[in-house]
Amino acid sequence: MEVTGKIKLINETETIGSNGFKKRDIVVTTDEQYPQDLLIQFVQDKCEILNSYNVGQNVKIAINLRGREWVNPQGEAKYFNTIQGWRIENLGQSNTQSPTTPPTAETLAEENDNLPF
Repeated sequence: MEVTGKIKLINETETIGSNGFKKRDIVVTTDEQYPQDLLIQFVQDKCEILNSYNVGQNVKIAINLRGREWVNPQGEAKYFNTIQGWRIENLGQSNTQSPTTPPTAETLAEENDNLPF
């Protein structure tokens, strides 16, 4: 599955628990009739791929839906869902860069790093 939209927020990487589990959240606002702000979580080694992205960029994110059950102390089952990202792709011009600014060699190199070949 994929989600497309504009990056609204990128949080710092968090380490949770003594086992060193890492997660990093990003919020993407979808571009549709009724835009949605979706919280997408990147985990472990995937946290670092967000380092080259900024608020305002238009992106496409490959996601998996994750669900789990938790039983509270009263014995009631509760269910939680997570949207987990595993790949992100820049879709072009964003509001953080003016359309008249030519791309630099550095930004072109970053875009080429995202190519699948």
